[in-house]
Amino acid sequence: MASNVVIREDARRVPRVGTSVVSAFPAQERGARTIGNWLMVAGLIYLLISAVSVIGSGFKTATGDQAEQLFQFATNPIVGLTVGIVATALIQSSSTVTSIIVGLVAGGLPVSVAVPMVMGANIGTTVTNTLISLGYARQKEEFRRAFSAATVHDFFNLLAVAIFLPLEMMFGFIERFALVLAEPLAGGGDCSMSDANVIGTLTSPVTDTVADVASPLPTALEGIAMILIGTVLIFTAIRYIGRLLKSLLVGRAQRILHAAIGRGPISGMASGCAVTVLVQSSTTSTSLMVPMAGSGALSLRQIYPFTLGANIGTTVTALLASTAVTGVHAVHALEIALVHLLFNIFAVALIYSVPFLREIPLIGARWLSGLAVKQKMYAVSWVLGTFILLPGVLILATSLG
Repeated sequence: MASNVVIREDARRVPRVGTSVVSAFPAQERGARTIGNWLMVAGLIYLLISAVSVIGSGFKTATGDQAEQLFQFATNPIVGLTVGIVATALIQSSSTVTSIIVGLVAGGLPVSVAVPMVMGANIGTTVTNTLISLGYARQKEEFRRAFSAATVHDFFNLLAVAIFLPLEMMFGFIERFALVLAEPLAGGGDCSMSDANVIGTLTSPVTDTVADVASPLPTALEGIAMILIGTVLIFTAIRYIGRLLKSLLVGRAQRILHAAIGRGPISGMASGCAVTVLVQSSTTSTSLMVPMAGSGALSLRQIYPFTLGANIGTTVTALLASTAVTGVHAVHALEIALVHLLFNIFAVALIYSVPFLREIPLIGARWLSGLAVKQKMYAVSWVLGTFILLPGVLILATSLG
């Protein structure tokens, strides 16, 4: 009898020990995988910073001292705006476009030419969530909610550019303010950074390697090849940083959304900014809002502040990229990254604080979604008109003028 009791006790105990040992392995594997993913994120951030340095070096090599003459076609702000809209609509990432612009400024592109491009990038990035909302076209009420949630971002960014681009053309106050902030951060008012800059030293192996690969080509083609390689590296880095961060932080991002969006506009903006910084893509964060709007989980007025916060959060990538730049154009690379940040902060502060301006994107989104529900061609026309026809008309008007 006693031996049977012992056997039964052993039988109960052994599986418990075995189970605890076995269950420890998946936890260890998950921990190792998480550490590995964070290390990959760090490596990709290094790649992103290095890629900006490659583009800057390539642009210098290709243009020599002729950078300003090369971009004479874009000295008209409307053309620069159009370049930003089209490039971002095609690439589907304002972070990528602004990082490339930072690299071009590092190579000598005048900041005054780059400012309208950055503003245009804000408009071009909104096309993705508008396209996503078309997936609800078969359910009228869901489509109305989803399409209005998507296009409120369009209307806000169009309104922001309509207000601030003319002001910037007349007074250049954002560019000047950004320069005041950039000079001390970039190493002083002499517009230079030390050759011993840590970031520059760290990124030089990648820059030098790419330069060596392209060196057999003629000088101009060597520079163009470096720009293309740097652009591909930026694409790759931002794409996989976004994927890894979504897998690592999607649960945390969702908790931020549910905890903060419904608490008020300030909380909504803060959550939009935080989620966008976490996933490194305003396209991703604002696209998350479309199904939440379609399902009725969040109202248009709740989603609106979130999209404004996303506009601010997406500027982090270009600021990070600007740390790669050394030399005479370092301060200007940081300046254009700060222009992107300040433009979005000023736009939110002005438009959202003035009641009649604040309501314009909401009214526009509701009006357009009402038309789109009645006739789907209005939705298609909006996408084609805003991201293809409008840039074409702007370029035509400029050339005729």
